[in-house]
Amino acid sequence: MIDIAVLGCGRIGRMHCQNIHDSQNFRLAAIYDIDPDAASAMSTRFGARVAGSVEEVLGDTSLRAILVATFTSSHAQLIEAGVKAGKAVFCEKPVDLDLGRAIRCKMAIEDYQPLVQIGFNRRFDPGHAAARSQFQTGTIGELYQILITSRDPSPPPRSYVQGCGGLFRDMSIHDFDMARYLLDEEPVEIFSMAQALIDKDLEADLGDFDTAMVLLRTANGRQCCINNSRQALYGYDQRIEILGEKGMIQSGNRKPHETTTYTAHSSENASPYLHFFIERYYESFALQLEAFAETIEDLQPRGATLEDGIKALQLAEAANLSLTERRLVHIDEVVC
Repeated sequence: MIDIAVLGCGRIGRMHCQNIHDSQNFRLAAIYDIDPDAASAMSTRFGARVAGSVEEVLGDTSLRAILVATFTSSHAQLIEAGVKAGKAVFCEKPVDLDLGRAIRCKMAIEDYQPLVQIGFNRRFDPGHAAARSQFQTGTIGELYQILITSRDPSPPPRSYVQGCGGLFRDMSIHDFDMARYLLDEEPVEIFSMAQALIDKDLEADLGDFDTAMVLLRTANGRQCCINNSRQALYGYDQRIEILGEKGMIQSGNRKPHETTTYTAHSSENASPYLHFFIERYYESFALQLEAFAETIEDLQPRGATLEDGIKALQLAEAANLSLTERRLVHIDEVVC
């Protein structure tokens, strides 16, 4: 069993605590949150001790790993501190909202042989992973196009939007990582469009958007289209499609069950999609944690690395540049 501490007991931190508790590879040994009541609640639920500070966690030599689920502006600092304290570090996305700060984080720990995994859980979704495996084994021959759909059921509150870093750094960054994961080569060009169509005052008030389309192209001409929306009234819409010379592979949405009803008034009436990311990607969150355990044991990265986190942030910055200047952007225009 690997003793691990969780830093941050918000919504995502609570889910990670549950997955660690259920894991056969980890023991939830310590919990820390700036809100003592939040940490205490998780301690009562899972039996882990409450740490009095981050420094206490980092100084505990019995802990082999930390999981960082704190606010984004603390991620890079905690990655650096965890690695320098000899811990393996799992950190939620993004590494930082600033690409330069993320790069400095990488430089600060490169001499420590760091074990850092970034929480791009969608790589571990069984459907998405199976789709990638099929095209890699030649099922559809040469890859031509990838379509990624990612739509939330409803917009987040404005208080969240104010601090999230914008649509591309917050929401689309999962899709940028998925694009790289599926394309199997780096995009070299990007073009983005984004508008405030749902909350029509969002751009004027906060400088952000809720609806976007992004096009990516690799050096070999492979294409990827990402479409994002902060509102899909029918549920959490998460799909990928891979087109190749010999056919197409799809990984679709998830429902609570697959029952369909046929009456005089409707055909193929089915249950709605799972409502949000924790339900839709529950398996992937658990599987990425087990991959992290394997990485700790044999020192072979299996999930998204710190470099992957930086590359996804670079694409987000390039998308913002394309949007601002209304033009096709070469990815290397954004220094990484």
